Amino acid sequence: MLKLICALGFALLAGSIIWAFGRAPFWPAVAEITANPWGVVTLIDLYLGFLIFGIVLWRFEPQRALAMGLIAAMPILGNVVPLAWLVWRGLDRLHPARNP
Repeated sequence: MLKLICALGFALLAGSIIWAFGRAPFWPAVAEITANPWGVVTLIDLYLGFLIFGIVLWRFEPQRALAMGLIAAMPILGNVVPLAWLVWRGLDRLHPARNP
């Protein structure tokens, strides 16, 4: 069930990103976000989440090159990366019975 929820989240987020790119230019939107204190807080929250999930990825993904590539992609592609990893292989890797 959790894998389905992550897959739905992935689809929703990927669709939202495609929709947003079709509706507004990226860099002017970033300038608007960073001009607002709550936008800055949101970005701090977002990038702190990337850092924390990067640590999780590094711990549980045995292919170091893949882990490094995914960690590098997160600041560019956002939470689509962690959701894709969780759907593809992460949920199995995070299961306590499989990782003593």
